[in-house]
Amino acid sequence: MPVPTDWTEHGFVRVAAVAPVVHVAQPSRNASEIAVRSRTLSDDGVHLAVFPELTITGYSCEDLFLGDDLLHRAEQALLDLAAATADLALVMVVGVPLRTRTGRRYNAAAVLQQGRVVGAVPKQHLPNYGEFYERRWFTPGADVYETIELRGADGSVHVFDLTSDAVFEFGTMRVGVEICEDLWAPRPPSTELALAGANVIVNPSGSNELVTKADYRRNLITGQSARMHCAYVYAGAGPTESTKDLVFGGHTLIAENGATLTEGARFELAGASCVADIDLDRLSLERARNITWSTSAPLRRNVDVIGEPVVSPLLELRRDVPRTPFVPNEPSRRDERAREILAIQSTGLARRLLAANAERAVIGVSGGLDSTLALLVAVEAVKKLGRSSKTVLGITMPGFGTTKRTRSAAGDLMALLGVEARTISIARATTQHFADIGHQPTDHSVVFENAQARERTQILFDVANGCDGIVVGTGDLSELALGWCTFNADHMANYGVNAGVPKTLVRHLIEWYADVLADLQTAKVLRAILATPVSPELLPPDESGNIVQHTEDVIGPYVLHDFFLWHLLRNGSRPVKIRALAIRSFDGVHDAAAVDRWLRVFLLRFHRQQFKRTTLPPSPKVGSVSVSPRGDLRMPDEVDPAEILASLPPL
Repeated sequence: MPVPTDWTEHGFVRVAAVAPVVHVAQPSRNASEIAVRSRTLSDDGVHLAVFPELTITGYSCEDLFLGDDLLHRAEQALLDLAAATADLALVMVVGVPLRTRTGRRYNAAAVLQQGRVVGAVPKQHLPNYGEFYERRWFTPGADVYETIELRGADGSVHVFDLTSDAVFEFGTMRVGVEICEDLWAPRPPSTELALAGANVIVNPSGSNELVTKADYRRNLITGQSARMHCAYVYAGAGPTESTKDLVFGGHTLIAENGATLTEGARFELAGASCVADIDLDRLSLERARNITWSTSAPLRRNVDVIGEPVVSPLLELRRDVPRTPFVPNEPSRRDERAREILAIQSTGLARRLLAANAERAVIGVSGGLDSTLALLVAVEAVKKLGRSSKTVLGITMPGFGTTKRTRSAAGDLMALLGVEARTISIARATTQHFADIGHQPTDHSVVFENAQARERTQILFDVANGCDGIVVGTGDLSELALGWCTFNADHMANYGVNAGVPKTLVRHLIEWYADVLADLQTAKVLRAILATPVSPELLPPDESGNIVQHTEDVIGPYVLHDFFLWHLLRNGSRPVKIRALAIRSFDGVHDAAAVDRWLRVFLLRFHRQQFKRTTLPPSPKVGSVSVSPRGDLRMPDEVDPAEILASLPPL
C-alpha cells in the first residue's frame, strides 16, 4: 500500500475558528465547553484553534469585570482548561481577562498548548464609542510587557509573559495575535506582527452584529490577509452572549492571501465553527516574490519569538484544490470574468494596431481552439477602433495534414464573423522547399512538420506587409510553457493575444462566447470547434480523412499541464508537492502513474524550451501567471532539469 502523504511536509496546517456556547460569567462551565470542543478538533487533525474574545467569561459581562471574583474564577478556569487539554498537541488561543501585579486589567488572549499557558497578548485598541465601553473595565495593551503569575487551586504556580509584541512559533506556523478592534485600527498590530514573521494572524473577537457589518468585517479580514500575505483566523462571540442590548452572531472565518477559505454559519445557538487547511509554503513564496512587502521593515523590532514543538502529521488534506485553477470557479461571476479577459486581450490588440499605424489584423485561422479565440479577440479589437470586421484578414493555409473538418470550421466561422477570408495552400511551396533542402516528403520527421509551420508564418508576415497589417499571434500560455510551438514559426508574431491564456481557459472562453455572445449559427460552429481534438494537423490524415496527430497523446492532457503550470509558477511549489496535489485532485480521472509520467514531461519541456520564450513577441498579461521574458519569467535558457526530476519518485 502507498505511504500516506503527510501534508505538513508540503506546508499545510489545519486551523479552526470556533464560536462555542458561552455561559455568561461562568468561567468553569466555559472552560469545560472549550475543552470538549478542543478535543473534538484535535481528533479532527486541527493544529490551531481560535476561540472568541473573553471566551472564558463571556464578552458581555460588563461591570462584573471590575470585581475580583470573576477575574479570579477566570484565571482558575484558564489553568483548569490547560490541565484538561494537556494530552493534546493542539494550540488554543482563548480570550480571557488577566490581572497584573501593577493592578491593571487586560482584555487578553492566552495561547495554550500541552497543558501550559505559553504566553498571552493584550488587546491594544479598546473601543469606547457607540455600543462599546471597554476602557471602563480594561487598560489598553500597547507596548505592554509584564509577567503573569497564576497560582492553581493545588498550589502550583504558572508563570508566563503578557506582551503585545509576541510571535508564537509552532513548527513552520508562526502565530501573531490581535483582538477584535485591533483589526479596525489605522495601524493594526497584525501589520507589525506579519512583518516580524507571523504567517498566521488570529483574532479572537467580540464584534456584535449590525446590518451589513458582517460584509465589512469580511472585507477587513480578507484585505489584511492579502496585504500581509498571511492566513487570518477570525472567531467572533456567539449568540449565547447576553442579548440585553446587542446580538452577537458567532462569525467565524478563515482567509488566506486575500481569499476566504471557509466561513461558518452565524446566529447558531448551539455554537459554530469552521476548519480549513492553510498553505504556509504558498504564503512564504508570496512574501518573497512581493519586493514591496519584503523590503518593508517593521516599526518595532523587539518581537519575542516563542518556540514550541513541531505540529503533528496531517494525513488528510481538507482544502479545495481545483483541477482547473486558471478557469474562474464562481458561476455567478463567469460572465464578468470572461468579459474582462476578452477586454484585456482586445484592448491590447487595438492599441497595438494604433501604435503600428496598421489598417489590418492578419491571422492564420486553422479551425482550432487558439486561432478561434484570437479571431474573436481581433473582431472585438477592431470594433473598439470603430472599424469594420472586414479589416480583420483571416487566412487558412491548408497543408498535408489539414482535414475537411477544420477547414470547413475555419471558413464558416470567418463568414459568420464577417471578416475577410483567404485560402492559400502551402502544399506546393513546401514541396519545393523539401526539394531545395533535400528532404524526402515521405519522411514525416520534425523537418516535415516544422517546414509547414514556417511556411505559414512566412505567408502571414508577407501578406501583412502587403496590406498594411500586423500578424496576430495565436499561441497560448500552455503551449509556450511546454515549448509546443515551432521556433520562428507559430512562435512568432507582431502581437500575441493568447500568450497569457492557458489552454483550459481558451476552451472556457470559447464556451462562454458561444453561450452568451454568439448567434445560433456561430455558436454551433464554435461548439463544433470545441469538440475537435487538439492537433497541429501537420501529419497526413487517415484514409477516412480523420486527424491522426493528437497533441495530448504526444505531450499529455492540457488539464494536467495547466494544473502543473499554475502550481509551479503561481504558487512556487516543489515538484513533489505538485505531484501530491495532482494525485489528490485528479483521483478517479488520472491515476498516479499518469500524473508521474506527464509531470516529468512538463518539467522536462518547461526547462528545456525556455529559449523559445526568451524571444517571444509582445503580448498582454491576462492573469497572475505569465511566461513573458520581459515580465514574470526571467530564466536562463540552459537549465538542466536532471536534479529537479530526480526529486520525484522513479517511474
